[in-house]
Amino acid sequence: MTAFTEPPKKRLGQHFLHERGIIDRIVLAVDPQPGDRLVEIGPGQGAITFPLLDRHHELTVIEFDRDLIAPLTQAAQAHGTLHVIHSDVLQVDFTALAGDGTIRLVGNLPYNLSSPILFHALDHAAVVRDMHFMLQKEVVDRMAAGPGSKVYGRLGVMLQAYCRVTPLFDVPPGAFRPPPKVDSAVVRLVPRPEPEIAVHDRATFARVVRDAFSQRRKTLRNALSNVCDADAIAAAGIDPTLRAEQVPVEAFVALANALARDAA
Repeated sequence: MTAFTEPPKKRLGQHFLHERGIIDRIVLAVDPQPGDRLVEIGPGQGAITFPLLDRHHELTVIEFDRDLIAPLTQAAQAHGTLHVIHSDVLQVDFTALAGDGTIRLVGNLPYNLSSPILFHALDHAAVVRDMHFMLQKEVVDRMAAGPGSKVYGRLGVMLQAYCRVTPLFDVPPGAFRPPPKVDSAVVRLVPRPEPEIAVHDRATFARVVRDAFSQRRKTLRNALSNVCDADAIAAAGIDPTLRAEQVPVEAFVALANALARDAA
């Protein structure tokens, strides 16, 4: 087996997981089944990769760091069949990767790219069966937050409109090398079936949510002044004097749908 000699690269936000108990819990949460198409984002030194291969025998990984590919490929031979895509994950077409089926995404995501990766996966949600990601705990809290919470915001609204978001367990800094300065958490996202997604126009919905939270201290009447007036907000059943953090996901969907319908 080839040893991994490259140290973690700070510029890539690399923190390699090593705690066996946490790794086992992640594999148990994923619970790969025969016929699943597993895709791991950022395998690093294979902490999750090899146990998944031991369990499932075949895995596709997306790795940006060229220095990790050769030792990862060689070490994987003792565990199963590894398909390596050397690429920035934001450039990977998950829909093409799924072919005529679906994929299951897994990964210890770099903290500095977690939101872009989540939104990229959301763009391909139609072919993604589920996602199990390790992220900064603060990000997972925001993903799952409900209205009234101090951390409820654009990320949570956008994700919850299209996915069921379930935080699974926390991960302490000591489970990584080098240890990050923050706690982490594992989260499961399950894309909603198309009939369950109530958003009629995704672009309008995205703009409404973005503008509503762009200045959190403003009321919707003011925050959305470039999108609609107070009467349109009220017509969707929302009090225009509320702040975005007080408005549930369903209400944002209703407003966006009304605006899209009026613009048609």
